[in-house]
Amino acid sequence: MAEEDHDAARARDAERLRALETRLGEKAGEKPPSRGEEHFSQANMAWRMVIELVAGLAIGFGIGYGLDYLTGLQPLFMVVFVLLGLAAGIKTMMRTAKEIGEAPGRPGDDKGE
Repeated sequence: MAEEDHDAARARDAERLRALETRLGEKAGEKPPSRGEEHFSQANMAWRMVIELVAGLAIGFGIGYGLDYLTGLQPLFMVVFVLLGLAAGIKTMMRTAKEIGEAPGRPGDDKGE
């Protein structure tokens, strides 16, 4: 009789364990998405856009300054190439901003479209 009580207790425990696992599975599925990862991704995109703009300006300044140094026309090429670098940086920033709204993994992403 002690064995029957022991087996019945084990069966009840097993049933309770299955019920607990089911409830835990349901709770794990209800977890809302983390906003920290989304914020972190947006911060990375913002820094990427700032760096693209500054890089365009720096490259334009470097090319313009170098051409001014070689030709002796002091501020002419520097002004022109800084403006071209600004335009290139803004164009690259706009392309990055367009990527933010797109879903990841779209067909054609690797073709530069």
